[in-house]
Amino acid sequence: MDSSIRRYDLDWLRVIVFGLLIFYHVGMFFVPWGWHVKNNIIYDWLRWPMLFLNQWRLPILFVISGMGTFYALGKRGMGTFMWERFLRLGIPLVVGMLLIVPPQVYVERLAEGQFTGSYWAFFSTVAFDGVYPEGNLSWHHLWFLPYLLVFSWVLAPLFVYLRNHSTKLVEWLKNIIQKSWGIYLFVIPLYLVESLVEPFFPITHALVDDWFNFIFSIILFFYGFVLVATGDIFWNTLGRMKKKALLLGIVGFAGQAIIWLFFEDGYVIHFTEALLKVVNIWSWILVLFAYAAQYLNKPSTGLAYANRAVYPFYILHQTITVCIGYLVMDLDWGLAPKALILVVGTFGLSWLIYDLIILRIPVLHPLFGLKKRKHAKKDYSLTI
Repeated sequence: MDSSIRRYDLDWLRVIVFGLLIFYHVGMFFVPWGWHVKNNIIYDWLRWPMLFLNQWRLPILFVISGMGTFYALGKRGMGTFMWERFLRLGIPLVVGMLLIVPPQVYVERLAEGQFTGSYWAFFSTVAFDGVYPEGNLSWHHLWFLPYLLVFSWVLAPLFVYLRNHSTKLVEWLKNIIQKSWGIYLFVIPLYLVESLVEPFFPITHALVDDWFNFIFSIILFFYGFVLVATGDIFWNTLGRMKKKALLLGIVGFAGQAIIWLFFEDGYVIHFTEALLKVVNIWSWILVLFAYAAQYLNKPSTGLAYANRAVYPFYILHQTITVCIGYLVMDLDWGLAPKALILVVGTFGLSWLIYDLIILRIPVLHPLFGLKKRKHAKKDYSLTI
């Protein structure tokens, strides 16, 4: 596949899904699940759209990142690629852990009554004492970065081989996905991991003990690479399957909802729910790729700006959301005003910091994963 052809639909999806992440984290302020700060009133009904969004929002990002890796390796050797991944993922991760995440932990400790005093007192004394949650050092929402970095390094040798050789694997995949339901064979490894690994390894985002999340996500990352390697066959398959995938996605999520509402845990229920879950995840991934390919595969000035801004927005946004949440958590304002303040405040402050500070001070660019604009124009890597 020609790596000089940019897939604008993938850029659009990346921007849209990261935009949804802001809405999702705002939603976390209001739902029953644990989060860093919580509103004084919890809205149980919000968990339904949150549950729907939660199942595919991160999986599709890992698939997109795998696709981006295919494009990136078209213009780089393995050594250059691995070094660049460190620069674009490792450095922003370290900067985020030292400067961006600590205010979140500080606000959380204030809200829970575990610390009193100024932010400077917190930062200069206990901000880096121990590992979260017992301690205060954490990567919080930036957990995506170390996972993506490790995936890139671990799979780089295999990817280079697949990228530079016409392999039997790619030819086999081309034959598989052209069959009626062949694209759904990709569900099988996901189902095995979901049904057999997930019960023993709850998601921690800690990398070293997060075996279910690690294995599930690296499979999706690998899928992104090999699927885009099949070229037009994959995109043609999406066009053919999009309505079927949409129907299966609806059935998959509805089936899970019925189980959650009306059935007790048990072996049969567990394996059935796991199947519905992975079918739901894979179906919505295919649906989003298919309709993006149909309607969004075109450039625009707004896309170019947003695609460059999305990484700094990702790094900044949750700290802003948590801090605003702490300020309004006990106010008797209702759902709509608080949600509006959180959404507008998070987007607005992220944009102001990005546009007025980060963009205008070149020394800050590598700290937030930004490349020089002349290089960004030539770069077809769609990874973060």
